Amino acid sequence: MGYRNDLLTSRAIIKHGSFALIPPDGLVNNVLPHFEGATLSIIASPKLGASFVEYLVEFEPGGGNRRGFGGDGVETFVYVISGQLEISVDDQLFNLDDQGYLFCPPSKSIIMSNKSSSPVKLVLYKQRYIPAEGVNEPWLICDNVKNLPVVNYSDMEDVTLVDFLPTSVEFDMNFHILTFLPGGSHPFIETHVQEHGAYLLSGEGMYNLDNDWISVKKGDFIWMGPFVHQATYAVGMEPLSYVYSKDCNRDPEI
Repeated sequence: MGYRNDLLTSRAIIKHGSFALIPPDGLVNNVLPHFEGATLSIIASPKLGASFVEYLVEFEPGGGNRRGFGGDGVETFVYVISGQLEISVDDQLFNLDDQGYLFCPPSKSIIMSNKSSSPVKLVLYKQRYIPAEGVNEPWLICDNVKNLPVVNYSDMEDVTLVDFLPTSVEFDMNFHILTFLPGGSHPFIETHVQEHGAYLLSGEGMYNLDNDWISVKKGDFIWMGPFVHQATYAVGMEPLSYVYSKDCNRDPEI
């Protein structure tokens, strides 16, 4: 990469336990056991204040994780940003391409392989499953966003929502895509117990995080902790869209 031709500056904002904005400029590669041919950045973890771990991963041709990822009480989620990824769960094989995703329940692990001739870029996520008395374990789901219904968010025609997983109580998490046409916004500034990890797929916007308005754009990652003020509106010429996680369907312990 070499030296840059400007001051050493960053748009990154880290408020431990509250929120974080992590732009792509400044990410470093993390080397983890059993990940081969991978450029991998850990973008959220309990060290930040999150209850989950999220990664940005690029597997080169022939790369992957063949030891198994997740399981033993840890549920996992994969969303393919670009490229093709093969995932094996037990004896089942799944082939994901652009906008494909897979949720793996906490009793199983996934094996990931890039058997194509081009790199594959993905969002990888894990969290420890919270069982509930009398509620069965969630089941494996593999699909593509292109197959899912797109609905207006809060009855607004310039904001749409896609749900990845069922709203059934077996699932203690979900993933969504929110898309704002230029000028679109949340209907109000939200304050709620759920936390989010959001990766921006396209566009630019202004995001309210803990009552500070912050510029965001494609390639940024945002972590929003519980009860942190949050809302956005899209600016620029193209839609602002992001894929994000949400914890749900569980009564907080005391």
